[in-house]
Amino acid sequence: MTDKFKALVVEESEKAGFIHSIQERNISDLPQNGVLIRVHYSSLNYKDALSASGNKGITRKYPHTPGIDVAGVVETSNSDNFKAGDKVICTGYDLGMNTPGGFAEYVNVPAEWVLPLPENLSMREAMVIGTAGFTAAIGVSEIAHHIQPEDGPVLVTGATGGVGIVAVKLLAKSGYHVAASTGKTEWHELLLRIGAKDVIGREDVNDQSDRAMLSTKWMGAFDTVGGNTLATVLKSIKYGGIVTNCGNVASPKLDITVFPFILRSVRLIGIAAAETPMAKRAEIWRKLSNEYRLEDMEYLVKEIALDAVSDELSLMLQGRQGGRVIVNLQALQQ
Repeated sequence: MTDKFKALVVEESEKAGFIHSIQERNISDLPQNGVLIRVHYSSLNYKDALSASGNKGITRKYPHTPGIDVAGVVETSNSDNFKAGDKVICTGYDLGMNTPGGFAEYVNVPAEWVLPLPENLSMREAMVIGTAGFTAAIGVSEIAHHIQPEDGPVLVTGATGGVGIVAVKLLAKSGYHVAASTGKTEWHELLLRIGAKDVIGREDVNDQSDRAMLSTKWMGAFDTVGGNTLATVLKSIKYGGIVTNCGNVASPKLDITVFPFILRSVRLIGIAAAETPMAKRAEIWRKLSNEYRLEDMEYLVKEIALDAVSDELSLMLQGRQGGRVIVNLQALQQ
């Protein structure tokens, strides 16, 4: 094993802001957390875009390598739970935030963050799912715990993003009548193809009336947007319904009365995928490799090399990206 490897490094410059470059690094420079993983695939998430653009709420110190998702093979381990050659995944926790992440050929992480690659999934398939799909699966399992398909339609906001598009597929696969909301009209046909029954515009979930309550439309919702979109959705949920939220791309602020909660018994459940306890994490990944397993995903996937990551993260911040983007680190290792 060579000590050298390549990584995307984000550096802070007084004149140019935050700049990206592919650099050669030393494995010995990585934090000695216990499990050294040779990365085969990673994937792009909105949190990576924030880290790569200098968001100090995500990453405190630079230079830094983002990448909150990893699928790879154990190189060395000081844990009895893993040995060299094991295929594993690592998603969330502090990976790619303040711990050097998966946009690199190697990561070194605590054993407590590592999960054996689920049966029935290849490393590539695991990263097609990634944190985005893992987050979607948590939200869908919460919705399924509270309402059934016959109870009424379920809305997905931000439906063309990495999380939203998997949520649409999982809800449709589970038998729900799915309404998908997006501002990208060119994606309407694709959303119908993956299982949405209705596709509505972004403006349809952006009420500006300041009314405390709205006419009911949906029994449940999976919100990835936050802000006024989430407020509009909560005011439109039927009695006893549920809303899950995992994002704040529109705004982290929620301006709403308590009326949806005390008059319609609406439940709002937040999804904090990064801190999901390992027992629940393992169960969600088990579902993703079995009853939640998603076939026919390739037309939603874009595979890139490490040197294309920066451009794709920029598109993500501009809201111009859809579907799933995975990073093939094997190309560097051949």
